Amino acid sequence: MRLSTTARYSLRALSDLSSSPNNEPVSISGIASRQNIPVTYLEQIFGKLRRGGILESVRGAQGGYMLARPANDITISEILQALGEPVIFGSCQTEKGCENAVTCPTFNLWRKVKGSVDEILRTTTLEDIADEKISLLETQALDPERVEAKRKAEESKGE
Repeated sequence: MRLSTTARYSLRALSDLSSSPNNEPVSISGIASRQNIPVTYLEQIFGKLRRGGILESVRGAQGGYMLARPANDITISEILQALGEPVIFGSCQTEKGCENAVTCPTFNLWRKVKGSVDEILRTTTLEDIADEKISLLETQALDPERVEAKRKAEESKGE
């Protein structure tokens, strides 16, 4: 499974937005700049999230976007659903199904994996992600896996 760019950008942008004091409207251009996301792409994403009940928009000079509900009441599962981004492991879980499902030895494996991932997405809130961001900023913790991921990304830029 690989999350789409839309899903990854959405979670980063919503984490940024959720750190707004008193849930005040935040400009889309500010979020786009801080998160290095193209403004036009973020506008499309926020349109979906607004229609999905995750965000509200405020017009005017002090306008922008704000969360429709508290961050601790918005799950990652709801966000992905609002975006139309299903979490799927294998074609057997799509609406089309799979002609090999009856005899496939991995059918139950993918069903278990999907069930575990769905449970994590249903129980993880936007506040959980925002708290992680705050924790990282406060501690400047150097998680070896994060350091390795950054190293690999920097290496791949040179290729």
